[in-house]
Amino acid sequence: QVQLVESGGGLVQAGGSLRLSCAASGRTFGRYGMGWFRQAPGKEREFVARISWNDSSTNYKDSVKGRFTISRDNAKNTVYLQMNSLKPEDTAVYYCAAAQDSYAGRKSVDYTYWGQGTQVTVSS
Repeated sequence: QVQLVESGGGLVQAGGSLRLSCAASGRTFGRYGMGWFRQAPGKEREFVARISWNDSSTNYKDSVKGRFTISRDNAKNTVYLQMNSLKPEDTAVYYCAAAQDSYAGRKSVDYTYWGQGTQVTVSS
C-alpha cells in the first residue's frame, strides 16, 4: 500500500514557476514508476510527466516539454514536478500517481495509487 500526498500548488502569474512535491509512504517507493497527471474543469484527466523507478527514463506531454521537469529522490520517498514558464492553460488540479510497474507509461490505468491532488492556477 502506498499513500501519496501532493503539495506546492497555488496561484501564480503567467510566466511564473511552481514546484510540486509528492510525498509517498511505504518502504518500496523506490520500485514504483511515478507519474504526474492533471485535470482541468470540464476536461478529462491527462498525462503530464512520468519517471521510471531509477530515474533512467522520463516522458512528458508535448505541451509541457522544455517547461516542466519531473524528478525523484528515492531516499526521501518524494517525486517532484518543477513547472516553469507557466501558462493559463496549465491551470488544473495536479495529481501524483504510483505504478507497480517500474517503467509505467502515460496511461492512467497503469497507475494503482493516487494522491488527492493539488490546485494550480495560472493567471493571465
